Amino acid sequence: MENNNLSRHLYFYAIGLSYKKADAEIRGKFSLSNEAKTDVLEQAKNEGISSLVVISTCNRTEIYGFAQHPFQLIKLLCDNSQGSVEEFQQVAFVFKGKEAINHIFRVGTGLDSQILGDFEIISQLKSGFVESKSKGLANAFMERLVNSVIQASKKIKNETELSSGATSVSFASVQYIMNNVQDVSNKNILLFGTGKIGRNTCENLVKHTKNEHIVLINRTKEKAEKIAGKFNLVVKDYDVLPLEVPKADVLVVATGAPVPTIDKDILVLNKPLLILDLSIPKNVHDNVRELDNVTVVHLDDLSKITDDTLEKRKRHIPAAELIIEEIKDEFISWMNARKFAPTIHALKEKLNSIKETELSFQRKKISNFDEEQAEIISKRLIHKITTHFANHLKDNDTMVDESIEWIEKVFKIENTSK
Repeated sequence: MENNNLSRHLYFYAIGLSYKKADAEIRGKFSLSNEAKTDVLEQAKNEGISSLVVISTCNRTEIYGFAQHPFQLIKLLCDNSQGSVEEFQQVAFVFKGKEAINHIFRVGTGLDSQILGDFEIISQLKSGFVESKSKGLANAFMERLVNSVIQASKKIKNETELSSGATSVSFASVQYIMNNVQDVSNKNILLFGTGKIGRNTCENLVKHTKNEHIVLINRTKEKAEKIAGKFNLVVKDYDVLPLEVPKADVLVVATGAPVPTIDKDILVLNKPLLILDLSIPKNVHDNVRELDNVTVVHLDDLSKITDDTLEKRKRHIPAAELIIEEIKDEFISWMNARKFAPTIHALKEKLNSIKETELSFQRKKISNFDEEQAEIISKRLIHKITTHFANHLKDNDTMVDESIEWIEKVFKIENTSK
């Protein structure tokens, strides 16, 4: 897309994809490692993008930022992932302005989570903002917005029961194990991968199953040992994974590997095995499903499980939405006032310039020109005109960005958003 076809204004966009339209395979293609997220920020700086935040979890990959056109942000995502623009267009979303603001509020407060009330996403948003700010890619708008979302998240946690009980993917996986594995406290459980989801799953396994037969394996053994020490669990070397799998009744895979780490060739089994794949991209190869005595459950399957707890949480959605609306309205009022103030000031300066030119002309044309009276009348007119425009821009139904652009175009005012 040629730059001369782009609007000269910057708009706030939220672009990305989530579990709602993209399956695990597609989400895996667009998933961003920590290194890839850093690369997105560096590329953004090089391409003149002033402010953006990146998040990538098992359920979503999203970019929030300022651009002249959303394709600038889409390009950042596709350039640094395995996904293509064509694939993005099939499953993705692009929100602009107030819609983008509303989206980030719902994401950060758990209303848009795959498992309703899962608040783990807010820590991702915080860390994403911190990294952006450290690289000079977080303007005052972004800081205020993220802080407002954090405020809403805290208030919903404290004042509603939307997050009553555990609500994360890791808890859902443990709940599935407990509901589908008899005598779970005496079964052999193998946890492969000790990233964030792996750690949380491990903690929930210990807490809820009372199982003392949990073995941890991680590519980096020291990380597994650190977690195991906390819960007094057994750690095995990564090399012995093929030997440990046949001993397990339940295998939880939560690695961050870009390709499958478990396939049917290492599953030499003589008893049934339940595998939970909590990884994005999938870390359990599809060929595993060909084995008769193996059951594979992916995190997308877990989200479809409804229980009484989740049903109860749904009752608290209206209360959560009221909190969001209250804090979001405060943010939008701040944003609009901050956004249109320079335009109103520039408009006033332009009208004053027109006034001076006209008064100068009338002085020469009218012999008994009343300077004082003309000054009073013109000032009052300018005040009334600018007040009308200000009230229009303050209105909740006004599309502020478009109105500002229109005012600047009509009155030939220099772009105030620069």
